[in-house]
Amino acid sequence: MKEKTIYEHLREKGLSRRDFMKLCGTIAGFLGLEFSPPVKALGKLVQPDPARTVARALQTKTRLPIIWLEFQDCAGCSEAISRSSSPTLSSLVLNDLAIEYHETLMAASGFQAESAKEECLNKYRGQYVLVVEGSPSLAEDGIYCTVGGKSNLEILKEAAAGAAAIIATGNCASFGGIPAARPNPTGACGVADLIKDKPVINIPGCPAIPEVTTGAILHFLILGQLPQTDSLKRPLVFYGHTVHDHCLRRPFYEAGKFAASFDDEGARQGYCLYRLGCKGPTTYNACPSLKWERGLSYPVQSGHPCLGCSEPHFWDGGGFYQGQSAALIPPTAQTSALAAGAGLAAGAALAGINSARKKRAKKALASTAPTTPAESTTSAPPDKKEG
Repeated sequence: MKEKTIYEHLREKGLSRRDFMKLCGTIAGFLGLEFSPPVKALGKLVQPDPARTVARALQTKTRLPIIWLEFQDCAGCSEAISRSSSPTLSSLVLNDLAIEYHETLMAASGFQAESAKEECLNKYRGQYVLVVEGSPSLAEDGIYCTVGGKSNLEILKEAAAGAAAIIATGNCASFGGIPAARPNPTGACGVADLIKDKPVINIPGCPAIPEVTTGAILHFLILGQLPQTDSLKRPLVFYGHTVHDHCLRRPFYEAGKFAASFDDEGARQGYCLYRLGCKGPTTYNACPSLKWERGLSYPVQSGHPCLGCSEPHFWDGGGFYQGQSAALIPPTAQTSALAAGAGLAAGAALAGINSARKKRAKKALASTAPTTPAESTTSAPPDKKEG
């Protein structure tokens, strides 16, 4: 029997055509498809309709099978995606894109779970997206992380061989994360360090923002390829700007106003947390834009410095809660702070110069102005005493 398309699945669940097109528009905007370049059609350039592009994909494509593996991790990324608050995205992925295997979330366990995975690997070979959470372990041929009697290296290579694309979600899978911190006894590394013959994309974070993971999956479903990435294989649409770029505390940073401790008046006023160890200026992630819990907040907004968890070696980089000296403040803030100070000094100096100029000008004017009889002290005879 022919497998149903995603659109048919959604219609069966009661989604109207109008709501379907709204969903397609939401997905297109979320993925940044409105910025797609024009395409040539009938001899002229035409700007594609992003919502219709998404609708066409969901109407013609069947559910995308997903196999989700976990290695050295805390399951934080699975916890995050299971609590994602964006139903138009997460429910589509979790309920309509067929996560065929996820050892933490699936009901089966033991040999039944392993049998289900083997069946999926064979049935959907060359079609499924492989999502990896947690870092692979290289030391001692991978014996420090085994599942079902197999080393994580064997499991990863077996699953990667039949994958259409691979998504490494979380800092552990992307760059090794906390398991790779010194002295790294298990030889933890990122998935892309091992798999070189398949397209791999990194969704770093601790945990990864769930909508970013589902967004990468949807991008592959709709366009048949992973999104454009930066030099660290992170999708540019989500990692194209630093946390600092869109930070709500940015105006204080530009004004040179920094909290000196977590309980001082500056912290209460929402001052910049850079001197308390915030790594927002050097960390690329979509935290200020997407936030967490239905867009409620994110660490910096809630009063906690950015730890740089979407960057490589973020744990070994250290500096958590360590105050930064003024010399370490990036040039933009230094320039702003110095400019403010210089402006005040220059203003005071200019005021003094202007004042002196005015005095000199007034004195010169008095010495050159023509005198009047009333003002003259030499033309009139001295007063005579009466008597």
